Amino acid sequence: MFLTGIGYGLTGLTGLGIIFIGARFLLAPCAAAAGFGLAIGTAGTTTNAYLSVKGVRDIASGVIAFILLANGVPHLLGWFMLAASIIPFGDAITVLRHNGPKATAYGVHAATAAVMLAAAALLFT
Repeated sequence: MFLTGIGYGLTGLTGLGIIFIGARFLLAPCAAAAGFGLAIGTAGTTTNAYLSVKGVRDIASGVIAFILLANGVPHLLGWFMLAASIIPFGDAITVLRHNGPKATAYGVHAATAAVMLAAAALLFT
């Protein structure tokens, strides 16, 4: 039960983090894009629209994590975290493919995926 509790905690922190990041994409899209690892310079209407879409989807992902946390079914939450870890892995690959900072690709995105995988493993115990 102790390990499951750690899994719940990691999931909660991940959920809060992605909600914060999503809000940042809505409120400060250029800064958020730079923090993501793909600086965009001066954003135009279309670019801001895409960044807003990303922000809304990030917030929804965090909310889903909290809905599953409230449900209290560790295996279901574990499967969600396992599946959702595809997102930060994909983000890391995207940053690398577009010549973004390797430190961000590995230190932010790949590290997030690793934490999500660890949470999933703990939730499956």
